[in-house]
Amino acid sequence: MTRILHISDTHFGTEREPVVRALLALAQRLQPELVLLGGDITQRARRAQFAAARRFVQALQRPVLAVPGNHDIPLFNLAARLFDPYGGYRRALGINLEPVVETGGLLAIGVNSTRPGRHKNGQVSAGQVLRVAQRLREAGPGRLRVVLLHHPVRAAVDSDRSNLLIGRDLAVPAWVDAGADLILGGHIHLPYILPIHGAAGPAPRRAWTIQAGTAVSHRVRGGISNSVNVIDHLTDNGRHQCSAQRWDYAAGSGEFQCVASQTLDLQRGG
Repeated sequence: MTRILHISDTHFGTEREPVVRALLALAQRLQPELVLLGGDITQRARRAQFAAARRFVQALQRPVLAVPGNHDIPLFNLAARLFDPYGGYRRALGINLEPVVETGGLLAIGVNSTRPGRHKNGQVSAGQVLRVAQRLREAGPGRLRVVLLHHPVRAAVDSDRSNLLIGRDLAVPAWVDAGADLILGGHIHLPYILPIHGAAGPAPRRAWTIQAGTAVSHRVRGGISNSVNVIDHLTDNGRHQCSAQRWDYAAGSGEFQCVASQTLDLQRGG
């Protein structure tokens, strides 16, 4: 079985220390094969915030694939934003802004959806879409195929449509048709799961987008506590079994608890 812990929007600089400790305990308990860290890792891309993020990643003691969010680019330091927008991120979290992890049962592709020229909105280029689609096509049919970025590709509520990824109308069907099973996002601090579809044929291939809430920050939304996702994938005689669980922080117990679980039908043939 492949197990992924999907966390996003840690916003170090606004973190709640009891929640940080509880999330580290959850990672120790569940022992995921990979932790996906989906951007807005810091609140204002400051040196101390990146240092806290680095300590957190090291304390996880698990392999981590991370991508930046818009908050990981300096806002007030205009010189850094213009000439070295990812310098702090790279020093703390690694030089590669679009890492890839490939194992026998998993292909996870990181996509940098931030743009230094944009304060908030995310975007993907045609070149990024093509590169990711090609990598997805090369994956074996037994692998879970995951794309991680910061910005959402589908909204659960109309008020979030302005936060959606620019370029999603090209990216989502291209990636789903190329074989993506899951597109994971964050940014809006609202956890949900929705179907997404490819473009080809009378019956387009279906995949899923999974959004994470804010993992450890006090910047929660909609009355939902700090929240992360756990994704389990198993193949049995060619049959794919996948579940996505939402784990929320419970202040009473001081632990993350599973509050919802959804079985995801994974379609092959893409």
